[in-house]
Amino acid sequence: MPGTVLAPEALRVVNYAHRGASGLAPENTMAAFEAAATHGAHVVELDVRRTADGHLVVMHDPSPARTTNVAELFPERAEAPVSDFTLAELRRLDAGGWRDPRHAGERIPTFDEAMDLFAQRDLRVLLEVKAPGEYPGIAEQIVAELRSAYAGWLSGRMIVQSFDWEFMRALRSLLPRIPVGLLGAPDVAQLSAYAGFVDHVNPPRSAATAEYVESVHQWGMAVNVWTVDDPAEMSRLIANGVDGIITNRPDLLHATFAVAPDTAG
Repeated sequence: MPGTVLAPEALRVVNYAHRGASGLAPENTMAAFEAAATHGAHVVELDVRRTADGHLVVMHDPSPARTTNVAELFPERAEAPVSDFTLAELRRLDAGGWRDPRHAGERIPTFDEAMDLFAQRDLRVLLEVKAPGEYPGIAEQIVAELRSAYAGWLSGRMIVQSFDWEFMRALRSLLPRIPVGLLGAPDVAQLSAYAGFVDHVNPPRSAATAEYVESVHQWGMAVNVWTVDDPAEMSRLIANGVDGIITNRPDLLHATFAVAPDTAG
C-alpha cells in the first residue's frame, strides 16, 4: 500500500484520541491534546477548518456555537460559520468553559499550534479535513504548511482523512507519502476501486462487523472504527479484528489493553 499502518508492534490495536481526549477535556483544545498524551493515546485525531482571513484552525463543527461563548461576544453572529470569523475574533472566544469551569479560558488552537505540540510530544496525528469543498485551496494550504514546518518530522506520524472521498483521492497526489483514510463504510463491492490510493477505511462502529473488517483487510487497508467509549464494545471490536479504535476516552481503551490484549484477532 502507498502508506504505512500506524500500529505499535507491542499492541494489537491503535488508540486514537477523538478530538483529543475529549471525554476528559474540552474537545479540540490544547488541554484535550495534552490529556491524550498522558492517558495512553497513540494518535490524536483533530479537525481543521479555515477562518475568514485564511488561517487554519482546529474546530469540528461548522460554527463555534456549541463549544464556545460566541453568543456572548458576537450575539449577532451566534450561529455563523467559522469561515465568517477572523482568527483574531475566534481567539477571543472561550473554548473550554462550556465543558467545565476548570477549563475556562481555553482557546481555539491554530493548526500550527496543535502541530507544534504533537511534534514536541512526539504524538502521531489523524487529521480530518472538514467539508473541504467549502474551503477552496485548503488541500494545497495544508500541504504547504506541513512541508514548510514539519517535513522532517512527518514520516510515519500522520494520517489524513475526510468524508469527501474524492477529495482524499486528490490529496493523495499532493501527499503521496502520507497515508489517507476514508471516513464511512464503502460497500464491499467498492473496496477494489479505493484500494489503489487508500490506506485506511474508518467506519462507524455499527458497520465494523467481523465480515466487513475482513473484506477491507483483503484489499490491504486498515480499519479504524469510531466513536467507541464503552470498554465492552471496545473488546468486541478488537475481537472483530479492527486495527484502531477512535475514542473520546483513550484512558479506558488503554485499560482495555491491559485486561484483554489477546482478544485482538
